Amino acid sequence: MFITSAMVDSWCNAIREGAKLGAVRSLLKAFRAACHYGDDGEDESSAKLNIMSSSVFNKIMLFVLSEMDGILRALLKLPPSGGKKETITDLMSTKQWKNYSHLVKSYFGNALHVLNQMTDTEMISFTLKRLRYSSIFLAAFPSLLRRYIKVVIHFWGTGGGALPVVSFLFIRDLCIRLGSDCLDECFKGMYKAYVLNCQFVNATKLQHIQFLGNCVTELIGVDLPAAYQHAFVFIRQLAMILREALTMKTKEAFRKVYEWKYMNCLELWTGAICAYSSESDFMPLAYPLTQIISGVARLVPTARYFPLRLRCVRMLNRIAASSGSFIPVSLLLLDMLEMKELNRPPTGGVGKAVDLRTILKVSKPTLKTRAFQEACVFSVVEELAEHLAHWSYSVAFFELSFIPAVRLRNFCKSTKIERFRREMRQLIRQIEANGDFTNKKRTSVSFLPNDPAAASFLEDEKKTGASPLSQYVATLHERSRQRNDSLMESSVLVGANSSVFGSKQISENDGDGDDDTRNEEGTAAFSSSWLPGIDSKTESPKVEEKKKKKRRKVSQEEAAFDEDVVEDLVLSSDEDEDGDTFSLEPVSPKQQSKKRKPSAQSSKKKAQFHAKKSKNRKKAN
Repeated sequence: MFITSAMVDSWCNAIREGAKLGAVRSLLKAFRAACHYGDDGEDESSAKLNIMSSSVFNKIMLFVLSEMDGILRALLKLPPSGGKKETITDLMSTKQWKNYSHLVKSYFGNALHVLNQMTDTEMISFTLKRLRYSSIFLAAFPSLLRRYIKVVIHFWGTGGGALPVVSFLFIRDLCIRLGSDCLDECFKGMYKAYVLNCQFVNATKLQHIQFLGNCVTELIGVDLPAAYQHAFVFIRQLAMILREALTMKTKEAFRKVYEWKYMNCLELWTGAICAYSSESDFMPLAYPLTQIISGVARLVPTARYFPLRLRCVRMLNRIAASSGSFIPVSLLLLDMLEMKELNRPPTGGVGKAVDLRTILKVSKPTLKTRAFQEACVFSVVEELAEHLAHWSYSVAFFELSFIPAVRLRNFCKSTKIERFRREMRQLIRQIEANGDFTNKKRTSVSFLPNDPAAASFLEDEKKTGASPLSQYVATLHERSRQRNDSLMESSVLVGANSSVFGSKQISENDGDGDDDTRNEEGTAAFSSSWLPGIDSKTESPKVEEKKKKKRRKVSQEEAAFDEDVVEDLVLSSDEDEDGDTFSLEPVSPKQQSKKRKPSAQSSKKKAQFHAKKSKNRKKAN
């Protein structure tokens, strides 16, 4: 029997007038038929109802997703919105649940099936928005709950547009309402999805990774004691990987540390600790994480890994600023300035602009360029000024800044590059001015160094940012922002505003809007001719067969040509190329030229391929 538009309208009107149970059952059967349309293995019961057109499909989906939450709550005598896990636990022992629980399970089961079939992000987003209002019912179906968590986390990590935000709100709602039933699984699933998404970084993907990290940080705030257990395990895993690299000292062990996946995990936990630095449940993790980051920065102290070391320094500065703990960051930065690559004039020309945020390692030719040297020196100045500015209101600033100032003066004497000398002199002047600023106030104090009153030293000035170093850092931030904007090549996948969540908790009606607005969104989403399971049926068999033959022919030609290309790539792959691998043994120029030389077998294959290609061209003519 085909479902017509008139039939759907009659069921909808009957439900609106009196919420008749027969109409609800019929509509849910039609909803099941719509969700399973085009499936290969449909059973006989589902075959009794068939969707007549895409307009009928859209009408069924829009009404069920928009109204079923209210219908089910009315049948089960629940509040019109919200609820906690205990609400469903108490409900499961009542007569209403025994009579109508199969309707709830049918609704969620079929909605999950169609979510797996959909490809349009607007449809998926609207479906998840509507299912979120009823997510409390998943507490009664643990198997369905696990499947929903898996699917929604997939959408969160890989979706485009607004889908990642909608998916995260669904997950956060589940964790708040259901608590321990899904918290552990969501923590593990989101961390795994984050790791999978952060294996490679460029200017565009960088902000999307930051968005994913902010989502994980926001979820941690739902239950800090439970999140601490997971964070402890994951940070310990990072420590064990670093320990293996320090003890084994092999190429593979170094590669596990010096890769984007590992570094982005450090960034994630740095952000989480900074966000909850005032919470006693989470703050104990700051010390082990600081030790890991310091160990990573010193693991391979070469100039090629300057970008990675600067990334570690930024993380340490953030932890120090949020926790109020002193971390000896200046040693990492001053050691960089003393390396020969930053002290001698560049021999590789000007070079391309280097975005240190999107690389961990640079090639040997890049080391000798002016652009790389400038990017490194300016970054060192910014991070060192940031570190000293944080302690620019301390009563011990003069003693703290003495050694950095001496080493900066030595760099000015040793460097042969005038622009670097000017930059360092400017920083030294600010350090000296800040020393005078604190010493004037220090001459009038009467407390001892171990007195608690030392913590309130220059407290009023700190609130207004009056120290010379604080003002200098503000100008450096503006310069850095302009430089980063000029390096940005394209827009971000998820908007910058959507990657920040202001509140730590969600209200019972968070995200609820006007019914008319929701219906308008649903009408816009379900207005296409899409039907599940028929994407591959739109083209005729002849057209499809022609496309298959063309693809087969192209793939055969590419495979024949790629045999020798792959062989050449394997022969010429060495550590001197741009990559994120680490080699303990240098390769001599003779070995490099020998590796890049194509083999006789490779040349023979190329000749055969070109002869065959010219023969086919003659036949065609």
